[in-house]
Amino acid sequence: MTDLVLFWHRRDLRTIDNVGLSAARQRTPQVVGVFCLDPHILEKDDVAPARVAYLLGSLQELQASYAQVGSQLLILQGDPLQRIPALAQALQARAVYLNRDVEPYGRQRDRAMQAALGAMGIEIQGYWDQLLHAPGQVVTGTGQPYTVYTPFWRNWRNQTKAEPIAPLHDAIGLTGEQQAISQSMGVIPLPSLTDLGFSWEHPLLLAPGTQAAQEQLDQFCAQAIDTYDEQRNFPAIDGTSRLSAALKFGTIGIRTVWAASETADAHSRSDETRQNIQTWQQELAWREFYQQAMFHFPELAEGSYRKPFKQFPWQNNDTHFQAWCDGRTGYPIVDAAMRQLNTIGWMHNRCRMIVASFLTKDLIIDWQWGEKYFMQKLMDGDLSANNGGWQWSASSGMDPKPLRIFNPASQAQKFDPEGEYIRAWLPELRRLDTEALLTGKISPAERQSCNYPLPIVDHKQQQSRFKALYQQQKDQQQKDQQQKEAVHE
Repeated sequence: MTDLVLFWHRRDLRTIDNVGLSAARQRTPQVVGVFCLDPHILEKDDVAPARVAYLLGSLQELQASYAQVGSQLLILQGDPLQRIPALAQALQARAVYLNRDVEPYGRQRDRAMQAALGAMGIEIQGYWDQLLHAPGQVVTGTGQPYTVYTPFWRNWRNQTKAEPIAPLHDAIGLTGEQQAISQSMGVIPLPSLTDLGFSWEHPLLLAPGTQAAQEQLDQFCAQAIDTYDEQRNFPAIDGTSRLSAALKFGTIGIRTVWAASETADAHSRSDETRQNIQTWQQELAWREFYQQAMFHFPELAEGSYRKPFKQFPWQNNDTHFQAWCDGRTGYPIVDAAMRQLNTIGWMHNRCRMIVASFLTKDLIIDWQWGEKYFMQKLMDGDLSANNGGWQWSASSGMDPKPLRIFNPASQAQKFDPEGEYIRAWLPELRRLDTEALLTGKISPAERQSCNYPLPIVDHKQQQSRFKALYQQQKDQQQKDQQQKEAVHE
């Protein structure tokens, strides 16, 4: 009799280039996929409807992928710590295979799953799939995790990367008897977005699933990657890979992505093209830097990394925060970016930095407010990347330059020089002079006629205020440290 192994999908919604799934198939042909709709995730107050829409679309394609090779993807809904062990025991599965996660909740859940399955005598096997290098592989000379990106990148880039893994093939699904058992154990048809209590009516930036992700990767590597370093910062230009949601949900494997970048590099004909490709590879390294930071420093999920920000006196003006959320701050580049986020569930990365700097340095609002709002809207919302980006922008994270402050006007002039992006998302301002659009020097009368608000703060004043508050925190920290040392003496 063939052993049955359940493969528990989480952030690896594909049957191609999947480390854990491949290992399961090497053990037995009877590999059956399982995905559990976890209320601990779906019922939190930071879930974006666009993200759930992408998830469900990807699961639909994943079910079809399993069917094509002769097996099934089973859908459960409820606490995975109850649903999956019960299903595995009822089906007399020999083992549950999975790919590990870096996030605190995922790690805690997997430890509890190991205990639950172990008590039933069911084996559990975990693998690293979402990273090119597992936590602990890229460390300093003293064996410590990196807290600064540049030396991490130098080490990371020089390490050998694994090749993509062959797709699942010739699998065996559940027998008729096992299917009946699975139904009795709560296996359900894939629900709709409405069934889960969400609504999303806009087209997704990237269609769900592996096929769309692979097509997007191929298109990017055939075109935009050659000019990536030059064009990635211009939000009006389609100059980025737009693979962030695919990487977040694992509809495409990171080894597949890296191999495509290496192939593009091998076919490049100039140093300039190779530099553009390397810049994109550095972005893949940033992704891993933030993920490894979250693994080694799980406290990042709860607050600031840098000491001056642990008790920072944020002003946290609710009215200002709502204006920021709604794209009604009176700063065109900021408002355009927030309107983009609110409309399509995605924002260009340059604009993410601009609006994050504005929230924390101009409005002096806690970065965690912005971090949560992004997670409530982004189709690619990922704890490690979102947290890392926000702490970088707020100067509270692992950043050797703590007081980076973006001027909205100079950012707009540099990265949206013709005002195309602003006009696309702020149609009420389309007819304004480009210089006024970029500098924000729009007269009160023009603002009134366009139904566009006055600036809610003065950038120059707020910049000075933020710097003063930061210096106060640094001085207090130094004073506290001196007192502490004096006591020990």
